[in-house]
Amino acid sequence: MTRRDFSERDIHLALDGELPGDERAAYDAWIDANPEMKAKSARYTADRAALRAAFAGVLDEPVPVLLKQIVRGEGTTKVAARQSRWWLAAAAAAVLVVGGLGGYFAGIDGIGRDDGADDQLAEEAIAAHVIYAAEQRHAVEVPASDKDHLQTWLSNRVGLKLVAPDLVAEGFQLVGGRLLPAGQGKAAMLLYEDAKGQRISLFVTADSSAKSKGTYMADADGPEAVYWLDKGYACAVVGSLPREQLAAVAKRAYGQLVAGLAS
Repeated sequence: MTRRDFSERDIHLALDGELPGDERAAYDAWIDANPEMKAKSARYTADRAALRAAFAGVLDEPVPVLLKQIVRGEGTTKVAARQSRWWLAAAAAAVLVVGGLGGYFAGIDGIGRDDGADDQLAEEAIAAHVIYAAEQRHAVEVPASDKDHLQTWLSNRVGLKLVAPDLVAEGFQLVGGRLLPAGQGKAAMLLYEDAKGQRISLFVTADSSAKSKGTYMADADGPEAVYWLDKGYACAVVGSLPREQLAAVAKRAYGQLVAGLAS
């Protein structure tokens, strides 16, 4: 065969088992010769495993009656759409999980836009938290030990000056952060952990022109998001803390975030 140049797209093909067999040897040689691409392949493999674990319970559950009605266009009231959206997201993720993490976020992003940017923000933030808060070795891309670089890197990628809030007074230490897709743009996710190993996350994007604030819980047994959309940015603090505690942590994080944006 004629040797060709490989790219990041081929990593996804290889992980999905869609890379032609006669190209496998050349691909393996290319991966071994490119440490950066080899690291990406390892990260994508870990992301796929985390995604499968996050939705393992959903895959074996029967499709809810309400979800069937929504798909068929029956009784698609605003209330019904809000209640079923997490199931829609989970179903989309279950179908797209074999396509990798990028497919998962594309599936979540396309579901239920009619209720506004606030619900979309909260759902994306909760979905990211569900996947990465459970990770131990691959929860973040840049650790807290490199905080200055983390803040600069995420600020440049997201398009706003991002300062990682200090939540030590609330009992949470910064673990690190990562860059994520969000709608048509990018989002920064900062992960925090307390002494008991309980984690919360801060999800921030500069892609909002709306103005809103509130709380959102996608699932009765899942994490809750406290969110704000204002002045061209949007943020959500997500966790499974008691509501009063989460609100207090969110308030502290929000104050420091706004102060950082204005400085």
